[in-house]
Amino acid sequence: MALKIYNTLTKKKEEFSPLRKGKVSMYVCGVTVYDRCHIGHARAAVVFDVIFRFLRHLGYEVTYVRNYTDVDDKIIKRANQEGVSCSEIAERYIREYDEDMQALGLERPSYEPRATENIPEIITLIQKLVDKGFAYSVNGDVYFSVGKIPSYGKLSGRDLEEMRAGARVEVDEWKNNPLDFALWKKSKPGEPEWDSPWGKGRPGWHIECSAMSQRFLGESLDIHGGGKDLIFPHHENEIAQSEAATGKPFVRYWVHNGFVNIDHEKMSKSLGNILAIKDLLKDYHPEALRLFLLSHHYRSPLDFSFQNMAEAKANLDRFYSALLGIEEFLAAKKEIIPLNLQGLKGTAKEVHEKVSTVKEKFLEAMEDDFNTALALGTMPDLTRTLNRVLGEKGFRQDLAAAALLQEGRNRLLESGKILGLFLDAPAAYFASQRKRYLQAKGLREEEIQELIVKRDEARKIKDWARVDEIRAQAASLGIVLEDGPQGTTWRPA
Repeated sequence: MALKIYNTLTKKKEEFSPLRKGKVSMYVCGVTVYDRCHIGHARAAVVFDVIFRFLRHLGYEVTYVRNYTDVDDKIIKRANQEGVSCSEIAERYIREYDEDMQALGLERPSYEPRATENIPEIITLIQKLVDKGFAYSVNGDVYFSVGKIPSYGKLSGRDLEEMRAGARVEVDEWKNNPLDFALWKKSKPGEPEWDSPWGKGRPGWHIECSAMSQRFLGESLDIHGGGKDLIFPHHENEIAQSEAATGKPFVRYWVHNGFVNIDHEKMSKSLGNILAIKDLLKDYHPEALRLFLLSHHYRSPLDFSFQNMAEAKANLDRFYSALLGIEEFLAAKKEIIPLNLQGLKGTAKEVHEKVSTVKEKFLEAMEDDFNTALALGTMPDLTRTLNRVLGEKGFRQDLAAAALLQEGRNRLLESGKILGLFLDAPAAYFASQRKRYLQAKGLREEEIQELIVKRDEARKIKDWARVDEIRAQAASLGIVLEDGPQGTTWRPA
């Protein structure tokens, strides 16, 4: 099956065919750095991180660019409120964004340009549009002439006349047309400014992405992405100005992720339901958040609730538990006998077939427009099978058992690598879960270990009532005690 991508421009899935064989150019709109990043930013970042990972898994050489908007009205407003420079605000929130993305396990893009580092390229592009008659200068500002682009609206599906009649557009008495948008803004006192042919000023929002994508990826791109909120006007304007400047198609495949709602309500500052990534990661392992974000198809809306996060955490625990069980089993083996597929039968044959089927179905799901929800759906069945056979004495003694369990573990880890999951060692994962739980509950590890010691002593003298009493005491703290070959361990309930 070939990779198919839903193209926002054509409103249908299309077989992926890059401009250059074996190479992919991908540009994704990053954040405007004036505040902390929230779960909506996390979804976009994780979605395109997985697309980046999967394209490389398929063997493509991917050049991935994700920008920072570090000069903007919102940044200027925040700087004025705090009485600091715009660059200080931008640096602060770029640093916080980087910390959040590192915590979420994102791969670094090939390039992470900033608007302020590409002012010469922006000015050159604007001048090209002015020279070609697609832009005009008035009173130190430069505007793009939307009316000169007959195809304007082709991405969003909006009609030019309807937009002119009722769209929310930036009002300016100097515009020739209410829909025209700023490419260059004349500077006001105290604002960041750069010299230009039209006087001191700063770039408009839309032009920076066209300039940076052309600088790093060329005049035509394979994939351009971002949240659905960017389709209009940002991406619509990018198409207009880029194609006007070059005379070439700007992007082959437009990819947009859906919104995140909070308990069925739109996330907004006015409702006070913005969930910052840093706050969520105080309570949840980063991979639990990733698992939740990937649990629905990237184009569909995603509803956040603490119940949904609890389910994601529980699912992640089950995956890691299976990996830990396999790891402990393999560690006890002196050697692993290579598989003889012709001789497999019974449970051994079932395990091998399950692993092979999951591999095939996972790939099919990902090649169908990066369907992470369907891809993830293939994995619990494999996990249940692996956990079940780990408990079967007959299978554990089978000469092929170690090789089959290793095959199952490798399948989970390979899938996890594409999704950015299972990147911790299982023991380290559970240790981090215990530490996070103790901190949240104000407990100490020594308290739990003391309960375990007392329970072990009661078991030795067969005081089963005391054993049950201690287990209940642990349960009241939200702790589950588990007995295994290595002794008694604990985990959060």
